[in-house]
Amino acid sequence: GNSVLGLDVEAVAQRLRGRAGTTVEVKLLDGTGNERSGRIKQKEVQLSREVINLSPLSTAIISHRSGDGHEGKTGYVRLAAFSQTAAAEMERAIKKMEDQGVQSYILDLRNNPGGLVTAGLDVAQIWLDGDETLVNTVDREGNVQAINMVQGQSLTHDPLVVLVNEESASASEILAGALHDNGRAILVGHKTFGKGRIQSVTELDDGSALFITVAKYLSPALHEIDHVGIQPDIQCTADTLSLPRAPSLTGNNEAASLEMDSCIMVAEQALEIQQSKGSAS
Repeated sequence: GNSVLGLDVEAVAQRLRGRAGTTVEVKLLDGTGNERSGRIKQKEVQLSREVINLSPLSTAIISHRSGDGHEGKTGYVRLAAFSQTAAAEMERAIKKMEDQGVQSYILDLRNNPGGLVTAGLDVAQIWLDGDETLVNTVDREGNVQAINMVQGQSLTHDPLVVLVNEESASASEILAGALHDNGRAILVGHKTFGKGRIQSVTELDDGSALFITVAKYLSPALHEIDHVGIQPDIQCTADTLSLPRAPSLTGNNEAASLEMDSCIMVAEQALEIQQSKGSAS
């Protein structure tokens, strides 16, 4: 009964929100017709209001058959941001996929702008063992300090490929560097954004804030991140593909759509090579 004509998206969202368990009636107008001709279509729907928990994690299992006829499962994990729940959600997802017989993994950090650096370090410990260095910090005097794990125990030792691109930044770069420099993962994609600053924030009296860079992050192998980014091992361009692929065994639409992603195809090729080397040894 209330028009939202002229309101911006946030204002409309506020109108739609309400107490969980209640409903809101929405009238939709199809504006493709001509109002004078009376061909504008109207549809009324009842939307139930509920508490919606937004997860930064999405997963899928890609089933495939290799050239020698072997059937395998690759666990695909996409992390959109490093929130407080990211590590816990990833841990649950990996455990579930391990129970489902997954033999290799693709961790997709493309377009992940970062978030909580501590969450990135927690995610790294899901994949790494021992007391490996996760990241280094260097201050303005050049003093380097390592941040190490303490008796880390990875949930899986299955082969891992990490996907990155130009929009993978901050905590994404720290995680990618930790997994790559410790020999845990192959990086596939494009060079990352290059954001590795540690800043202190001081609030000023007028409500503005002063950001001061006090240190920078370096990868475990002491590679610069800020303004440099992390270079992947393999670029995911179409001409990178060389091995013939058998048809996917999955009937899952989501997994099937992932198979059309050229970077994921390159990642699967890299995983297949890793697995074949492991079998040969």
